[in-house]
Amino acid sequence: MSTSTPHVSFEFFPPKSDAMANRLWDTVQRLEPMAPDFVSVTYGAGGSTRERTHETVKRIAQETSLKPAGHLTCVSATKAEVLAVAEEYWQAGVKHIVALRGDPPAGMGAKFEVHPGGFRDSVDLVKGLREHRPELGKCFEISVSCYPELHPESDGWDAEIAYLKAKQDAGADRAITQFFFEPETYLNFLDKARAGGVTMPIVPGIMLQANFRGLQRISGLCGATIPDWLADLYDGLDDDEETRELVTANVAADLCRKLAEQGVQNFHFYTLNRAGLALSTCRLLGLKPHPAQAA
Repeated sequence: MSTSTPHVSFEFFPPKSDAMANRLWDTVQRLEPMAPDFVSVTYGAGGSTRERTHETVKRIAQETSLKPAGHLTCVSATKAEVLAVAEEYWQAGVKHIVALRGDPPAGMGAKFEVHPGGFRDSVDLVKGLREHRPELGKCFEISVSCYPELHPESDGWDAEIAYLKAKQDAGADRAITQFFFEPETYLNFLDKARAGGVTMPIVPGIMLQANFRGLQRISGLCGATIPDWLADLYDGLDDDEETRELVTANVAADLCRKLAEQGVQNFHFYTLNRAGLALSTCRLLGLKPHPAQAA
């Protein structure tokens, strides 16, 4: 394994209730001492949790030492409305945007319809952000998504890589992958991307989902392969949450170690707002709380 300390970032989902809001904030506070490069907060399908996302991101910026990244999507909003949110983020001290097309209001798998007066796709969104008030648009850090296994709506690898290159050309700073479980999946994708002219960092997204049925459902929607060996590890653990969490943290850490051996140093964890799993995985990678943040 590489001797350098890995860099991590965390993704949270926005709360749908007061109880979930309390749990999220507890997760944020427990992970703050790990001094991640940044943390991001997602939208629900169709922007259904948009306001909570905005409020959570702004609160993280104002009440913690963390660097929050706000998700922006093209769903159910005009260009002016989306750019107004970018302005709000900037005013709140949020300088990092995760620019996505977004899932249709009906959820993943439904047909995406361009909103009248809205951005067509993530390439259009990145371009719009960069052109918006030149002194502001150029200052945002912009991350985009990518799929190491073909996107369910993909027209093939040539089109997939060309689209990622278009995001880069529009002004994206980095790409974060959908989750995967085999190091070769990421490494082969990285080779394709580099051969296709994509030079920006491509950060592997690592899933921390200890509910195997939930993992199967998400994987089916986004086209991620669940290897047989992983299914075997969770077999018979439906009623054993503690063991499932141990398995999940170790699987994630093992994947990160194998990628680190190939020179990968940055990892983005899909935390599902579960601080314990994220902390366990970081510990297994040799990461400990940062004294300044732990004080």
